[in-house]
Amino acid sequence: MKTVTFKIVGMDCAEEITALKRELGPLVGGEQYLAFDLLNARLTIQWPGPALPDEQVIRIVAQTGMQATPWDEHRADIPQRDGYWRKYGRLMGTAFSGICIVLAFVIHAAQHGLVDAFSGEGVEGHRFPLLAIALYGAAVVCGGWFVFPRAVFALRRLRPDMNLLMTVAIFGAVGIGEWFEAATVSFLFGVALLLESWSVSRARRAIAALVNVVPPNARCVDPTTGSIEERPVQTVSVDSVVQVRPGERIPLDGIITKGSTSINQAPITGESVPVPKDVGSEVFAGSINESGAFEFRVTKPPTDTTLARIIHMVEEAQSRRAPSEQWVETFAKYYTPAMMLLALLVAVIPPFLFHQLWTPWFYQALVLLVIACPCALVISTPVSVVAGLSSAARAGVLVKGGVHLESPARLRAIAMDKTGTLTRGQPEVQTILPLNGHTVEELLERAAALEAHSEHPLAKAVLRKAEEQHISFLPAEQFQAIKGKGAQGLVDGRLFWIGSHRFLHEQNAESPEVHQDAERLEDAGHSVVAIGNDNHVCGLLSIADALRPEAVDAVAALKKLGIEKIVMLTGDNEGTARAIGAAAGVDDVRFELLPEDKSGAISALVDEYKNVAMVGDGINDAPALATATLGVAMGAMGSDAALETADVALMSDDLHKLVWLIQHSRRTLQIIKQNIIFALGLKAVFILLSLFGLATLWMAIAADMGASFLVIANGLRLLRGSSATISTPSSR
Repeated sequence: MKTVTFKIVGMDCAEEITALKRELGPLVGGEQYLAFDLLNARLTIQWPGPALPDEQVIRIVAQTGMQATPWDEHRADIPQRDGYWRKYGRLMGTAFSGICIVLAFVIHAAQHGLVDAFSGEGVEGHRFPLLAIALYGAAVVCGGWFVFPRAVFALRRLRPDMNLLMTVAIFGAVGIGEWFEAATVSFLFGVALLLESWSVSRARRAIAALVNVVPPNARCVDPTTGSIEERPVQTVSVDSVVQVRPGERIPLDGIITKGSTSINQAPITGESVPVPKDVGSEVFAGSINESGAFEFRVTKPPTDTTLARIIHMVEEAQSRRAPSEQWVETFAKYYTPAMMLLALLVAVIPPFLFHQLWTPWFYQALVLLVIACPCALVISTPVSVVAGLSSAARAGVLVKGGVHLESPARLRAIAMDKTGTLTRGQPEVQTILPLNGHTVEELLERAAALEAHSEHPLAKAVLRKAEEQHISFLPAEQFQAIKGKGAQGLVDGRLFWIGSHRFLHEQNAESPEVHQDAERLEDAGHSVVAIGNDNHVCGLLSIADALRPEAVDAVAALKKLGIEKIVMLTGDNEGTARAIGAAAGVDDVRFELLPEDKSGAISALVDEYKNVAMVGDGINDAPALATATLGVAMGAMGSDAALETADVALMSDDLHKLVWLIQHSRRTLQIIKQNIIFALGLKAVFILLSLFGLATLWMAIAADMGASFLVIANGLRLLRGSSATISTPSSR
């Protein structure tokens, strides 16, 4: 299957995308082979069969009033010779149209008075001075320069759109001598299209801001001489060593090989709290080095960094249209021809059936055409969706399309994996219980000395705890592992042993009190590790996968948002699962589940609640993520699989982001509904006014332009969504 990509100049809203689908869809075998990137004005065609020459595609696109050029990733930033007109042509034409209207109005007012100039009526049969007519005509041409070709295309294809509506209204006004109103309609419609183009450009700049956080050059260290050379990021290869100084942005993904620091990873995770980094720690392109200088080894090429993948997926996301976008597009498909038919009936029925004058009703038909323009309705949803996607990306929440941006608002149930979602994903020492006169420090010292020889996860948890407590120790001598039970060795010349509760029992050292303590810890879902010698039990350690600090607040906040049921799914045993579930505050716990069991549990929840989210690590939980209405990958930073499998990726290990996502989704959906209701309501009012003969052309176009401006401004409010606060019980 051959894939070709084009830059489409003039593709600024869903109306243009619809036109391209109509023309190119049948040629490629269906609309499913066309992918549109509104943010970058990019069209991608996947040819299932023989591909047409690029020249034929360019010619077909040109017929729609747009311009296509082959996309070249390496030359995308090179300015073209006609780039100035492409960039500023619409602005210049609209501005010149407005200037011509002002000059024509002044000339007309100077000869016939202000009232006559405004009403369009002159005296003694002379309505407009010739110079004023010429200027109004120039205003019509300049304002409609980008509209008229598309109107001709729509007429030739018998597919009426808003461009044809406006063109008929403009030339209809010219035909009945309403030069002032014709020019005003052309100018104001040009302004509306300019606002529409500006809104998309602002969303494009929001995504471009992500690209700009990566420095253009990297400071590469020569492995033999140690000399430093600045090189463009695009030329730095994998395994190169790069130096980063305090206050600088990291140019590529890699692993620290020298030095330590703290790094602000806000461009990736949305969280500005610096993260400590040391040798062996992973660093990400675009994040900011807060303190010490360090060197790192590059692990990914510039085109495959975590930030690059985020940008690429956000760019692609807007092509996956939200249900509201699909509804608006379908509605507009039937609405536009229906309005043209209604306008025709308004122009014809009163004169024919009721012997009314032709001119007033023809004028009202033109008013109806203007107010019927679906511009505000069509632009309302995609602007809101693109702004919502961009805002979420800046907040460290990667949403893969408008359809997934709306889904969180409708959630009724949420299922969460335990390990790595509700918990940290690695065992930690929870309780230290010294016995028989020993202290916490002594117990940790002996446990660490014995576990220093082991690679077991529980042993690593003991060593981490000793390091946190600054316990110094020497590895045990004459160490001997007892498979499946524990180990023993000499600490300070004396024999000590360490092992499970079962091993403790086999040592015949378990008193009723010790047994009671061990069972109490196990009932809480902890693994018990006992330390002892030939005389007695020195103490007990309990180890468990710790609950995330924010888990309790996040679960409570989700319930406060109206989520009816929160379920924890895990492959762990019943005791551990119930202990974690009770601590987190979930409604239900399902334990000892295989991946296919998790998928079955999600299916049952979907049958009961319809809209269900699954939150997991994006790898082991892939079947469940695919089964849920919404799949959410937790802590997806740097994970290729997590970014690819889930519908939403939370780039930081913070469950509060899930709460924020639901709030953000509801806000987005609310704004989309506001825009649709406002756009349709305003049109209904003016349609009634035109039917009663109370509306004028300039009033109609001013209302339509105002509606477009308001829905755009309302949608762009979502760009501020990344700073939204999260309401949790602990924050009150």
